[in-house]
Formats: sequence, structure tokens, C-alpha cells
Amino acid sequence: MEKNRLEAFSDGVLAIIITIMVLELRVPHDPSLRALAPLLPIFLSYVLSFLYLGIYWNNHHHLLKACRRVNGRILWANLHLLFWLSLFPFVTAWMGESLFASAPATLYGVVLLMAAVAYYILQSLIISEHGKESALAAVFGRDLKGKLSPVLYAAGIALSFLLPLLADAIYVAVALMWLIPDRRIERLIATREIADG
Repeated sequence: MEKNRLEAFSDGVLAIIITIMVLELRVPHDPSLRALAPLLPIFLSYVLSFLYLGIYWNNHHHLLKACRRVNGRILWANLHLLFWLSLFPFVTAWMGESLFASAPATLYGVVLLMAAVAYYILQSLIISEHGKESALAAVFGRDLKGKLSPVLYAAGIALSFLLPLLADAIYVAVALMWLIPDRRIERLIATREIADG
């Protein structure tokens, strides 16, 4: 099955999610810079979520670019991932408006964890479709960041009950860890493009 519609649909959904998120940034009625101070927590939660959505979009793009074909299970796994990503505007707004309180930080961590699990499922199904001995399977190898992230999210969730700001620091650290792109997929894509002529 062709992957073009899956890519286009996913890109559209992510664009809508980001648009919804930015609409939560309300313009103050006071023209002074002081009026921006209460918006700082909302803006910081927006920046973190925008960063996460950018990371997911980037990795999703590379994953699908390296993928040759999809099947029905991959389509459902992709929808599963998009479901969790679609919750970002809600948890982002709640965390920012509550000044990073415990319950919102917990729920934010749960959404991060479930999105990571959903991405792992999608990645595993795509690798399975292409074969365990495929170049795509070899590229992902041990996937240390992919395995470490859920552990850190779980730690953040546990800490959010007592120290929500420390939990938030863990969520920021995981995002920063993912900012360094994985060049293995880019090399695989470049190799394929050269081979395809």
C-alpha cells in the first residue's frame, strides 16, 4: 500500500494540533510589557510542546521516508500516535495555566509516555513490514533514546506528585535529548536515493 496519503494526513493533523495550541496564547488587553508576565508559564509550556511536536514530526517524516510501504496495521498505529499527539493542546494549556501544578504535570507526562509508546508501536510495525533483516531494521538497532525516553517519562510522572517542577525538568531534558537528530535514517534515505538513481 502506498504511504503518500498517510504522510499527508499526518502532516495535516500535526499542523492543526500546533495551530490549536498557539490559539491558547491569549493577547493581553493591557499594552504594557507587564501584561505579558502572567502569560510566561503558558508560553513556556507552549514552547515545550511545540518542541515535542516538532521532534515527532521530524522523526515521523524520516521514518516514513525510509519506509517503502504501509499496511492496515501501520495505518491504525499511526492513528494511535496522532490520538496522543492531539491531546497536546489540552495538557499544554492546563499545565501552563495551572503554573505547572502536580496534576497537570502528571497528565502531561502520561501523554508524553503514551505518545512515546505509540511511536514505538508504529516504528515496530513498519520494521516488521519491511523484515527484521531489512536495512530499516538495522538502522534502528538498539534505539537507546527510544528505550530511555519512556523510563524518564515514568520517572517524571512519579516525581510530579511531589516535585512537579522536577518532573517538568525531566520532560525538558528528554526533549533536549531528542533535538540531536539520528543521522542513521538520513544516511539510509540518501543511500536509497543514490541507488534509485
